Amino acid sequence: MPAGRLHRRAGHSRSGYCRRRVVARGVPPERPAGGRARPRHRATRTLPSGDDDMMRAFFRVAWIVVKKDLTIEVRSLEILSTTIFFAVTVVLMFSFGLVVDGRPLNDVAAAILWVAIAFSGTLALGRTFERERHNDTLRALLLAPADRPALYVGKLAGILLLLALVELVLVPLVGLLFAAPIFVHGFHLVALLAGGTIGFTAVGTLFAAMLVRARSRDVLLPIMLYPMTVPVMIAGVRGTAALFQPTPDLAVAQFWIGLLGFFDVVFVTLALWTFDPVMTD
Repeated sequence: MPAGRLHRRAGHSRSGYCRRRVVARGVPPERPAGGRARPRHRATRTLPSGDDDMMRAFFRVAWIVVKKDLTIEVRSLEILSTTIFFAVTVVLMFSFGLVVDGRPLNDVAAAILWVAIAFSGTLALGRTFERERHNDTLRALLLAPADRPALYVGKLAGILLLLALVELVLVPLVGLLFAAPIFVHGFHLVALLAGGTIGFTAVGTLFAAMLVRARSRDVLLPIMLYPMTVPVMIAGVRGTAALFQPTPDLAVAQFWIGLLGFFDVVFVTLALWTFDPVMTD
């Protein structure tokens, strides 16, 4: 083959190789003379704002804490079984003393229900943070690169789910032993239980986390918790008693439900505000 033809073929293959390399690197080849460059369309996407990212990260951390607590509890059922047994024991003890000739005394069912919720909630709070102290996981949670209020929300949600399961056993038992009409106005009763449990647990979670390293934490927790949650307990008892009457007073019950909602907002807000400095100290 003549040398000129070989040179032309080699130059042609070399230029094709260069074009392929340029295209492979993402640089468009030179446009032909007199041609019109094609417009390049870039896919645009809307980036989430900083507030959305912060809220998403906040609830992701809270969900991780809830899932951790629920996974541990499902494997052992230690706190749930102990709390249910304690709540049932409290109700049975009151039933033997306050039921005469098969009839309960007037307006005792609501008080017994909330006393059992308060006692079992205190036990659940203490046992939950005792587990954190024993395994030294609370320190790891506090050292994690996460918002501490999110850790508080996660612990609060886990304890609320635990107490909700306890109340599923406790409320029918109180209705059976004390002839309480728990199904007549079930929606109002659920609202009262939810409002009272949230307010009680919001304060209890903060105090239990604060006392986790104290020596006398089992004694100090109820001493600090019960005086702070007296308004919640009174509202829960009065609202539930209004529903358990022979003629339920829905207006009174709705008033106490609204008051419980106000207490919940105040207690949760104060707990979120003070959890970080309290745990830092």
